[in-house]
Amino acid sequence: MNINDLNVSNAIIRAVSDMGFEAFTQIQDEAIPLCIDGFDMIGQSQTGTGKTAAFAIPILEKIDPENRKPQALILCPTRELAVQVADEFKRIAKYMHGVRAVAIYGGEPIHRQISALSRGAQVVIGTPGRTIDHITKRKTLKTSEITTIVLDEADEMLKMGFREDIELVLSTLPEERQTILFSATMPKEILDITHKYQKDPKLVKVTQNVVTAETVKQDYCEMRPGHKFEALSRLLEVIKPNRCIIFCNTKNQVNVVAEELLKKGFNSEMIHGDLKQEMRLAVLKKFNNSIVNIIVATDVAARGLDIKEVDLVINYDVPDKEDYYVHRIGRSGRAGMEGRAISLVSGYEKRRLMAIMHYTKQNIEKIKIPTVSQVQSSKIQDFIDGIAETIQNENLDDYKAIFDQIDTIYPVEDICAALIKNNLELSDSAHPDNDINYMQTGGRREGARKERTSKRSDRKGERPKEKDMTRIFFNVGRMDKVSPKHLVGAIANEAGISGKLVGAIDVLERFSFVDVHKDVAKKVVMKLAGKRINEKQVSPEVADKKKRKK
Repeated sequence: MNINDLNVSNAIIRAVSDMGFEAFTQIQDEAIPLCIDGFDMIGQSQTGTGKTAAFAIPILEKIDPENRKPQALILCPTRELAVQVADEFKRIAKYMHGVRAVAIYGGEPIHRQISALSRGAQVVIGTPGRTIDHITKRKTLKTSEITTIVLDEADEMLKMGFREDIELVLSTLPEERQTILFSATMPKEILDITHKYQKDPKLVKVTQNVVTAETVKQDYCEMRPGHKFEALSRLLEVIKPNRCIIFCNTKNQVNVVAEELLKKGFNSEMIHGDLKQEMRLAVLKKFNNSIVNIIVATDVAARGLDIKEVDLVINYDVPDKEDYYVHRIGRSGRAGMEGRAISLVSGYEKRRLMAIMHYTKQNIEKIKIPTVSQVQSSKIQDFIDGIAETIQNENLDDYKAIFDQIDTIYPVEDICAALIKNNLELSDSAHPDNDINYMQTGGRREGARKERTSKRSDRKGERPKEKDMTRIFFNVGRMDKVSPKHLVGAIANEAGISGKLVGAIDVLERFSFVDVHKDVAKKVVMKLAGKRINEKQVSPEVADKKKRKK
């Protein structure tokens, strides 16, 4: 549906046109007409699909500007998402005289919110706890004229333990109302709420395995834990992102990484749950205005934050949950732009990464960490480019006079070298100039393994290179008492494949990965489908069958 086909007021069409809307996303295209017609609705879609406008446009179309009392209530899991949704309402209501949207959430002085509500607001966006506070304790939020309730990111609210709060809020609302629910997943608790509080809801489902699969290039680097920050520094120096988010799993790790980045001169800030709301919003404003170009964050920033044009996401820690990975990398590559995500992997995190690859049905490629020489070459090129830009764009007459004074004393080459030395720091690496990719894979044990592999290769011939291999997923693992020899034996016996064509084997708790030569991958999948390994029927599949856009 084109924006001009929308059956709403000219004020809304004008506002969304200002926002750059031309055509709607799938969730907007299907949800807006249903919401305008007053149906209860369940919207199943991931973050970043445009769902806020999908409910904001129909709500504002039905608002009575003459009535200053709350007519719509939107519940959000976090204060960041509440602020973002409120901002979206304000943008869409830009030309609707007398229509106000107010966000209410913890972490901000409540008297400000009480004052905002007392001045009148037709749309209220809040977190569950603060909303209950205003409704039941302070009586500052009247619900008698609310005709629409939206549960935004309902699955996240349930994960955060808000089910009782949600049900309490719903119990205070008029019986005759429209109930709209948006959720990325549909666990039993969500279905329980829909059965109890919705009337014949319409389902709109946007199914995408990975929202940004086509626009985000995904890679990983592997290293010892002690080399992670060095690897991060080198990647930032060489890639030079315009806007980068670095994700850590804990608040303490965020503090450590952010502090070390500042010490090394990176223009960075941090966001996590311990920061006051005003500070978090100030950081976001600086990031979106390009005052800082790096944010270090916990997963609180993966959902609900209004963050624009991120070209690089770095997972300093591999997330514990696969869907967190999807939300993290979804911060890059939006609106058709090219994005990139790099995960720093050490030790047991490799298993997590394997689980993520299976979950997303995508192969995440391994890349090398830049060497110190590459970092220094990058710095030198930046320095040369800066000099060229100054020569082309600046008036240097006053500085030439100073140069004339020095030129009578020292040779030109010495003067230039001294100025370069004073302005270009090259040896800031904590590690020697070698490939830490070699160091990261296990020290002496890895060296011994390579030596054993080399001896086997001498006897049996060289194995295929990694680029010639295809990764096969098997739905058996350690819990099925499966070992590498069982997998190799099954491949050799059932598919008639030589052991020379089998590469790396990773046996995890519930499943396994086996690298085989690309020329025999389809044969392995076909021949072993339905066969049994250690009494369990297997369903092998190519792990990287969905190629991402290059």
